[in-house]
Amino acid sequence: MSDVKPVNVPHGDHFKLSKVQALTTEDEKTLILEVSYASAVGNLMYDIVCTRQTIAQAVTVVSKYMSNSGKEHWRVVKRILRYLKVQI
Repeated sequence: MSDVKPVNVPHGDHFKLSKVQALTTEDEKTLILEVSYASAVGNLMYDIVCTRQTIAQAVTVVSKYMSNSGKEHWRVVKRILRYLKVQI
């Protein structure tokens, strides 16, 4: 994520997340474990409490899918991280 292009908003309206987007095959589930989705969302929650209230709504949305996330959910988490890069 160190070389990504920053964004100006943490969660765009074009992202529509749902349970239907969750991964179904074992290979897909292994992939999401490798990217540490839950760990990334947990770190974002810590940022909300300590310093970054501007990402609260976006992190609330992605945290709903911590137990059953998919590729689109991960894309939104990465967008939030890109937003934080702009704020530094």
